[in-house]
Amino acid sequence: MVNERRTPEVRFDGFYGNWTERFLGDVLEIWSAARVHKDEWTTEGVPFFRSSDIMSAILGKDNVKAFISEDLFNALSAISGKVKKDDVLVTGGGSIAMPYLVPNDDPLYFKDGDLLLLRDKTKENVLGQFLYYFFISPSLRRYVASITHIGTISHYTIEQAKTTTAFLPDVEEQAFIGNFFRNLDDTIALKKQQYEQTVNIKKSMLEKMFPQKGADVPEIRLEGFRGAWERHKLGDVAVFSKGSGYSKADLEQSGTPIILYGRLYTKYETVIDDVDTYATLKDGSIISQGGEVIVPSSGETAEDIARASVVVQSGVILGGDLNIVKANISIDPIFLTLTISNGTPQRELSKKAQGKSVVHIRNSDLQELEFITPDIKEQAAIGNFFRNLDTLIETQREELEKLQNIKKACLSKMFV
Repeated sequence: MVNERRTPEVRFDGFYGNWTERFLGDVLEIWSAARVHKDEWTTEGVPFFRSSDIMSAILGKDNVKAFISEDLFNALSAISGKVKKDDVLVTGGGSIAMPYLVPNDDPLYFKDGDLLLLRDKTKENVLGQFLYYFFISPSLRRYVASITHIGTISHYTIEQAKTTTAFLPDVEEQAFIGNFFRNLDDTIALKKQQYEQTVNIKKSMLEKMFPQKGADVPEIRLEGFRGAWERHKLGDVAVFSKGSGYSKADLEQSGTPIILYGRLYTKYETVIDDVDTYATLKDGSIISQGGEVIVPSSGETAEDIARASVVVQSGVILGGDLNIVKANISIDPIFLTLTISNGTPQRELSKKAQGKSVVHIRNSDLQELEFITPDIKEQAAIGNFFRNLDTLIETQREELEKLQNIKKACLSKMFV
């Protein structure tokens, strides 16, 4: 790797001087292992690593562990060595040079012939935690990209690993850097867990706070509400219209706020109260009055197209390929949006979607949709409950993205 800079852009207080440029092969033991064939895998015994385990760990997912017998492990360990705490395993094929830091001294054996093991020769030059984050830093990823051969299966070989250059500070600074990123990863993992828990709570509440097929009361109900829910056909309680013909080519930096149907898939959730795309107002445009429920009329799959959002604010252009539903005063628009997008109504609506490469839903399909409601006060309470839950989910998602961006920036600025 060619790099004239010898110190990182951002550094902890108290550390000075240039980092030392070294070939990894000069400071690390780097080797692979005998291959374990799939017919030698067992359902218990000694767990071992595969490339898929490393990629799953990077993505924050658990992967099904594979095992080998203790006899086979003992035979292979004599040849290749046992994986130890703070060793770094690196993928040699597929998504190449992706690292995994071995967390403990359990008898974990690495299996794939293209999984490399990197270990400090002296235990004084390179800390495993620092090495792990070096391998996910932008400088190393750019180098890996530069040695990838387009049009062929890419590999990161033992020889390539040995001749990979790294700029190394002393081990005390390595420890500070490694611990900083480890703590940041722990915080990101906690925020991700909180976000996923809230998303799962919403999913569970959508199932329990709306009656299941054939029932007229939900499993869980907000305090103070009683009585059976009533059945309706959407065509009896709403009027319908279509959005006007705008496309992405009409979007501008400023002007009148506009919603195009594609953003229902990529941007907006249940409630749309902040529109960030604009266009010049045309004659004959359809403008929101507030409280319109919009359903895309085109999409890629029947499941995706059977969704709805409610436009809270007035003065928004409603673009083409949008079905517009304006319910009467007996139906809360947020409640109606939740109803269309979940449970039995959503499944029934998806069945009406027609088409092959592109599927379509018409207002006539929506008019026939049957659904069940409590009185307007309970509808509003349910709508507010989920709106608040969506606000929490969005806040947690933004916090998670902010931390992930901080990590990305620090990886760029804290390694040479």
